[in-house]
Amino acid sequence: MTSAATVAPSELAHVPGDIRHDWSRQEVEALFDLPFNDLLFRAQSIHRRYFDPNRVQVSTLLSIKTGACPEDCAYCPQSTRYDTGLEAEKLMAVEKVLEQARAARESGATRFCMGAAWRSPKQRDMPYVVAMVKGVRELGLESCMTLGMLSGEQAQELAEAGLDYYNHNLDTSPEFYRDIITTRTYQDRLQTLEHVRGAGMKVCSGGIVGMGEQVSDRAGLLQQLANLPQHPESVPVNMLVRVEGTPLAEQADLDPFEFIRTIAVARIMMPASHVRLSAGREEMNEQMHALAYFAGANSIFYGEKLLTTPNPRANSDMALFARLGIEPEQRQVASAPAVPSPQFYDATAGTAGSARGVH
Repeated sequence: MTSAATVAPSELAHVPGDIRHDWSRQEVEALFDLPFNDLLFRAQSIHRRYFDPNRVQVSTLLSIKTGACPEDCAYCPQSTRYDTGLEAEKLMAVEKVLEQARAARESGATRFCMGAAWRSPKQRDMPYVVAMVKGVRELGLESCMTLGMLSGEQAQELAEAGLDYYNHNLDTSPEFYRDIITTRTYQDRLQTLEHVRGAGMKVCSGGIVGMGEQVSDRAGLLQQLANLPQHPESVPVNMLVRVEGTPLAEQADLDPFEFIRTIAVARIMMPASHVRLSAGREEMNEQMHALAYFAGANSIFYGEKLLTTPNPRANSDMALFARLGIEPEQRQVASAPAVPSPQFYDATAGTAGSARGVH
């Protein structure tokens, strides 16, 4: 029998049942119902087939245009419909954005993400956005943007500028969606993801938990993401940050174990995707972070601010990494495939198979 350490990635490229796009709601809910230890063991076992379990991808997120958004997302302090005390700001100057990108690179980030509080970008803003993308790429960083809904033409323009990733979250299940957002439809979100894929960019798409949804809604969100024709390369899982003035300001706390279950189920359903700890990390203690990494999270936003809400201090993340034996993941070379090839990580040998797909 071939030992695990010598199995080539090509031999593991079609592990039965790993990469699927036909999950039923019943199957996903059954994963959430597993005993906690069984669920984490399954998630960690799958995680090791595709990634080095002791590497975490590090991104930095900058708000390049803050506030004055016309949407009514019930969780968002940037909506004009809610009085949260947030001061609206115009689109940042390109050089100011690039200054922040340089600082992110120096602090260890490999991907620089830029977010604008728009329903969708206006054409007058596109030249500035394109210049930001090109500038970030010239710094040797991967680039990501979230600008709201995109037309096919806008997606193509961003792709031609060299944008690596586009973020557009589904937020929650189709059934719970109308309780959170009424100003754009679920299909609007799916259509933007289609435009991004059609232009050849990678997809960053996930959601928010702790908004009052049921377990079935968390299952429904992950079902939608995993049943896309191609899994998102990056799946951010946000825990609601309650902001005074928004409709969800008084929402009850989510059980931390339910958050960890969501991470683990995402890892099982989308084995080759990076699963990112995003908003809400300020409320997570070190033990919860460590459990999340064991459950399959292998990407974080790094820095003191995440758009308009707090984020753990960068040095705290690095100190915890050191205690856990985790190192920041290095950026992949340009010639690496867009979709990761599975690997088997042999912890006893301390080596990983070649062609580890990172992004």
